[in-house]
Amino acid sequence: MTASGTPALLPMAPARDERPGISGLARDELAAWFEARGEPAYRARQVADATWRAPATSFGEIRTLPASLRDHLDASYRFDTVSDTELRLSDGGLTEKGLHRLSDGALVESVLMHYPARSGQRERNTLCISSQAGCAVGCPFCATGELGFTRDLETAEIVDQVRHAARRLAAAGRRLTNVVFMGMGEPLLNLDRVLEAVDALNDPKRFALGARHITVSTSGVVPGMARLTALGPQFTLAVSLHAARDALRDVLVPLNRRWPIADVVEAARAHALATGRRVSYEVTMISGVNDTPADADAMADLLRGDHAHVNLIPMNPVAHTPWTASPMDVIERFAATLGDAGIGTTIRRNRGQEIGAACGQLAAERAGEPPAAAVARRRERLIGESAAALRGERSRKPLPAGTAGRDGA
Repeated sequence: MTASGTPALLPMAPARDERPGISGLARDELAAWFEARGEPAYRARQVADATWRAPATSFGEIRTLPASLRDHLDASYRFDTVSDTELRLSDGGLTEKGLHRLSDGALVESVLMHYPARSGQRERNTLCISSQAGCAVGCPFCATGELGFTRDLETAEIVDQVRHAARRLAAAGRRLTNVVFMGMGEPLLNLDRVLEAVDALNDPKRFALGARHITVSTSGVVPGMARLTALGPQFTLAVSLHAARDALRDVLVPLNRRWPIADVVEAARAHALATGRRVSYEVTMISGVNDTPADADAMADLLRGDHAHVNLIPMNPVAHTPWTASPMDVIERFAATLGDAGIGTTIRRNRGQEIGAACGQLAAERAGEPPAAAVARRRERLIGESAAALRGERSRKPLPAGTAGRDGA
């Protein structure tokens, strides 16, 4: 309210820039743009090289192009779809969290993780990127799930997260080695744009990142998984499993009410058989919720004999949930049960907790603290739902808004 008691006007969100991002164009699209203007084919190569391989940050910096052509490009395309980036560092600089503001004010996140060379292993620089602003799936242990769904990202908005990280690495004499689609959003609910981004990253004349160095994650969108299998790509498929019992997974991964565990794992098996690539299963370990001996036995029975690997991840602290990470000794016993069943298992240590490196934490921080009453209601609901799930009761709640009618096909 203003001093006079009249409602204060909130500043309007910036209008979305409708120009497509240059990095989202396929090479033939870029070539066609120049051909339509009577320009020689090498002009497209000059722009592609400046976009992907040079540290340029605007069309104006591509001095191999005439000024008039740079102006035409600027009027037609955005050189960079990220208008602003805030970086936070932790782990002695080994973890970099990026909060990216897009042209319409939407916020997305990426995390760059450095793994120094060790005996027998080369240095790795892995970037975790977002495919949507917010997320419609609503997993209650995930900070992005608290934000809800804003919109799908354009191809260039996905790719430009990678370009930003690659420029930072190049300035330090390093290169990006791996990209994982495990940031904000459900990649298979924006599958067309994700596949276009993968093509750009894999293209030898653009980013030249090997397919086996790219991981695409899903919470279990079965039609999208089937589509990936039909395409036969060689990148790694990761499935956010989190529980091997339907009643509990209904609570932890609400899409389970539409595509239950048996269907998800069957789709993953088909993918592994068709591609020869091992499927990765991600399990966020929540104390007293999904880390019991019964859960470990159920997961061992579910995945025994599969071409799969399980990553056990202690839950990152997320505001407004009643849950905490499982103790390390509990996680180790869980891992031992899977190992005894012949299932490859890794315990992943969390990085960057002090900078909010988990998915959605910075964006949730920017969104502000919800009312205390809403927090209390949410905590009470989650306690009740998880208790019912542990008794084997299936959820009757509807799917989260924003997922209905979307299947990634």
